[in-house]
Formats: sequence, C-alpha cells, structure tokens
Amino acid sequence: MAAEGFIPMGLEAFFSFLAENRIAFQRCDHPAVYTVEEAARLVPPLPGAKTKNLFLRNKPGRRHYLVCVPAAKRVDIKGLCAGIGANGLSFGSADRLKRCLGVEPGAVTLLAIFNDPDGAVSLFVDEDLWRCDAFQFHPLVNTATLVISRPEVARFVELTGHALQVIRVPAKQD
Repeated sequence: MAAEGFIPMGLEAFFSFLAENRIAFQRCDHPAVYTVEEAARLVPPLPGAKTKNLFLRNKPGRRHYLVCVPAAKRVDIKGLCAGIGANGLSFGSADRLKRCLGVEPGAVTLLAIFNDPDGAVSLFVDEDLWRCDAFQFHPLVNTATLVISRPEVARFVELTGHALQVIRVPAKQD
C-alpha cells in the first residue's frame, strides 16, 4: 500500500517522465469516458488494442493488483484468484484506488503504476492482450487516450520499477 499521506504525481510530472525517457505515444483528447461502452462511442478510432484495466484487492485488503485485459473480455474474477495467487479478489474502492494509484474511477490504467513508486501494486497483463503491437491507455485521466507500442509499455513498466507479469486471464463463461 502507498505510504500514509501519499500525494499522487500530477499529469505534468507524468508527461515530463514520458518525455524525459523518450517514450513515444500518440495522444487523443476526448470527452470523459467511464466504461468500455462509452469509450467505444466517444473515443475516435485509434490504432492499438483497446484495454480494460481492473484494480483489485485481496480479501484482507493488504495486497493490490492491476489487471489489464482486452476491452471486450469479461473476466472471471474467481478464476483469476489462482492465476495471480490471491484469495478472495474484489474490486478496490475509489478511496483505495486514489491512495494506491492516484487515479479516479473511470481512469484506471496500466500507466497509473507511475503513481506507485513503492511497487505496492502487482501488475498483470492478459497474454492475449500482450500479443498486440500497441495498446490504448488513459494517461491518468479519462479525458484522453494514449496509444503506446508494446516495447514502449515494457520500458515504461521497467522504468517505474514494476514487474509486468503476463498471464492467462480467465474469461467469464455466459
């Protein structure tokens, strides 16, 4: 968990980090989107895989996870427990999300690990998603989308001091 009194870094610091590290991206500003369905309607067509990012916690609430999957995938949360070695996964609250990753609901993104300097949040990416050449992620706010290549995402994750774990995320069966 982030330290008590942790203040998330702002957008200016985030974009400065990208620039200083020469992480290439394409940016598209758009109206605020809170769901995959809204993003499909309001975000113009962009290259790269559309993503869904889930902020989860274990049952005691001591461990936190960020799980990135293709936007259309419906995740079997119970089945995911074994895949990431956690018990009783559930979604983290808005307060917990703000404290751990410095973002609001609707802006959950792989890029929010930028606001987790202690590496308290474990990052998992679905193997189907990781096969894509580029991805669409919010840049800490849900009023823009960045398109970033897989090598640049891998470098970003490394520069933040996190480990990116590629796993098979189970899909919910209808």
